[in-house]
Amino acid sequence: MRATKSWIGEYAALPEGISGRELGEALVRAGLEVESVETVGGDVAGPVVIGRVLGLVEEPQKNGKVIRWCHVDVGSAHAPQEAPAPLVRGGVTTPLEREAAPFWPRGIVCGAHNFADGDLVVVALPGSELPGGFGIASRKTYGHISDGMICAEDELGIGSDHSGIIVLPEADAEGRPWVIGAGALDAMGVVDDVLEMPITSDMGYCLSVRGLAREAAQSLGVTFTDVVALPTPDEHADGHPVSIQTRASALFVALTVEGFDPTAATPDWMRQRLAAAGMRSLSLSVDVSNYVMLETGQPNHCYDADALRGTLVVRQAAPGEHLITLDDVDRALDPSDVVIADDRGPIGLAGIMGGEDTELRDSTTRIVIEAAHFDPVTVARSSRRHKLSSEASRRFERWVDPGAAYSATRRVADLLVALGGGSVTGETVIGSVPAMPVQRIEAALPERVLGMAVSKDRVVEVLRRSGVEVTAEGGALALRPPTWRYDLVDPYDYVEEVGIKVGFDQLPSVVPPAPVGRGLSREQSARRALLRTLAGAGFVEVLTFPWASQGDLDSLGIPAGDERRDSVRLLNPLADTAPLLRTTVLPGLFGAVQRNASRGFDDAALMEIGRVFFSVGEEPSPEPGVAERPSDGVLADIAATLPRQPRHLGAVVAGDWRSAGWEGPAQAAGWQQVFGLAELAGRTVGVPVERRPATSAPWHPGRCAALVAGGLVVGYAGELHPSVIKAFSLPPRTAALELDLDALIAQVGGPGSLPPVSAHPVAKEDIALVVGESVSVADLHAAVVAGAGSLLEEATLFDIYRGVPVPAGSKSVAFALRFRAQDRTLTAEEVAAARDAAIAATAALGASLRAE
Repeated sequence: MRATKSWIGEYAALPEGISGRELGEALVRAGLEVESVETVGGDVAGPVVIGRVLGLVEEPQKNGKVIRWCHVDVGSAHAPQEAPAPLVRGGVTTPLEREAAPFWPRGIVCGAHNFADGDLVVVALPGSELPGGFGIASRKTYGHISDGMICAEDELGIGSDHSGIIVLPEADAEGRPWVIGAGALDAMGVVDDVLEMPITSDMGYCLSVRGLAREAAQSLGVTFTDVVALPTPDEHADGHPVSIQTRASALFVALTVEGFDPTAATPDWMRQRLAAAGMRSLSLSVDVSNYVMLETGQPNHCYDADALRGTLVVRQAAPGEHLITLDDVDRALDPSDVVIADDRGPIGLAGIMGGEDTELRDSTTRIVIEAAHFDPVTVARSSRRHKLSSEASRRFERWVDPGAAYSATRRVADLLVALGGGSVTGETVIGSVPAMPVQRIEAALPERVLGMAVSKDRVVEVLRRSGVEVTAEGGALALRPPTWRYDLVDPYDYVEEVGIKVGFDQLPSVVPPAPVGRGLSREQSARRALLRTLAGAGFVEVLTFPWASQGDLDSLGIPAGDERRDSVRLLNPLADTAPLLRTTVLPGLFGAVQRNASRGFDDAALMEIGRVFFSVGEEPSPEPGVAERPSDGVLADIAATLPRQPRHLGAVVAGDWRSAGWEGPAQAAGWQQVFGLAELAGRTVGVPVERRPATSAPWHPGRCAALVAGGLVVGYAGELHPSVIKAFSLPPRTAALELDLDALIAQVGGPGSLPPVSAHPVAKEDIALVVGESVSVADLHAAVVAGAGSLLEEATLFDIYRGVPVPAGSKSVAFALRFRAQDRTLTAEEVAAARDAAIAATAALGASLRAE
């Protein structure tokens, strides 16, 4: 929401001299967020004045352009010392006269053609500076010395129109004649502070100048004047006939204006306020409609009365109906959509956008003005269904004050009549303003909850200034919220309102006593240690969105029946392209790698710890009410329908692990890093992770390993399949890992499960075993560990060799063995026996000790 300080000041008696930033601070204290405060016209410096065109002549140029050489009166204070070049029409020179004023006019070259002799214009004189650092100076152009510039509104930073220069009426909005040579921006009243505020869903009433002015007045302790001052009358039908046939609309107001002049122009003051609010001026009737919506927060719509056929009906759409909306899109309607219809069918999508058939035209003289109240949920769902968001729908989704509909309609009619002529000839009101719920609270509740002194009188004062109807009932208060505050329902909503308006900055600072705790859980400690260790190993943590699509799963090559296909579909996704909750963290990591690669960062080592979600069935979750706490049975039923949500660790490496430099060539990133990461993760949490050959999407067959901890497969790692690399636009030979972190941590036996550190020396032995090519290194390693017994501390692979003297079809696999006892120094005989036992255990795999 964007609004000017002067517009807010029409309804809030702002203190004299208050700046836009001070007003913004007051609104922040009221609970709003002020994103920016900018000054319209504030980037203009130097003499920019009002001038009158005394004469002009059009001069065609060789490039085909026709420029105007103008004489402009800018007042005696800004008159030049020398006469400008004369005006030459048809070879006849017009002599300069000084009868009108005892000073020379300025000669100015202008390319615009929307003004004439005698018009009042805005002139930037030499020495002035326009937005963007554009300085104005006397310069020779098109054969003349141009002594200034006649300005368009976009050149002054007060609008976006560049179709022509600004032409002023003979008098300002209050009927006072302009003063030639006076400062133009001050005289026009366009220098103003514009505040921009993102409005949250619970403060929809602040999507209006009315709401902002009320909050500013309460925050500053000044008087507020409500533009919505007319009560909604009882039902009557003196104007266009209306019928409500759906519960999604509680009130519909229609006023008819006849004799309107469609050629009437929008006054400058209205165009400037609309431009400051981010809206483009279109025509007087459309501008008035938008202006009143911004002012009151009540969306309204103007129909061409001559285009209407019969009664206006508010109803649900019928199956198969279509509507061409004002954006020229033919929309297939859903029976849950609410439409405005006449005898021909739908002519508008209620609360969102009108239809093409009844829009205002250049010849429209009879207008039916509509303002209504529509159900927020219905409007929100239709807006999302049709992918059509409008200024109206954004307001209705956040609740529009039903009490404003009648006043807003009258305000539109009054402005149309005042600015475009005509008269109001009919008025229809169908429905009524819904009653607001009464809530009772203890008068001492705000003080007790907020933890600071707030007297009963102060509570009553604050709530009444917020528009709440307060009735004292002994030590309790009966509260009825105003029609614009649908968010005041629960007792604690009123406590929050009191806290905001009194000021949370008034809360006393009290350090709470630290409760006795047991520290971090085993899972928390493991995850934190893991993040520190992996970051130290060179991986960068990223956090990606948990949304996914079936296309992601297809690109990963995940087969039907895989549990990763058991995804949870969102009812209201942020994007239709990602309607699922993820069952794997890899697509998000792939996207991060691809974005970095597209920006020239080809080397990546990224990791993420995040939840994935697996569906537990199609049974819908219960939806208990909010009036009371759900029973234990209902909570259990809700828990039973929640998806399974384990934490996964994912990692991707691409490009070079180590860049080329003076110390040597580059080292490519690949499967070695992701396998090393898996083993490092296991060591960090205290669970050995083993690798076993496996085949699983999205990894390359033969270059994939299952990660096993405690006999359980907890994940997979390896080089990605080429088709996956192509589908996600990843660098060649990209490798990835994904494991179930919760399952890995669950293998930890608990405190004290890790072996104690021995104070005795280690004994080292190396063995090289010759084994057939068909025997995996993992199986050979397992046999060595099993045979060496309890004295073996570690067995590490350090070499694989093929070639002479190893027989063809075999390989030499070398392990470094470390032996250690907890209670003594091992003897040479004990170490030799353990080593020989390890070698003997490999005989079952056909292995033998390499002779040389």
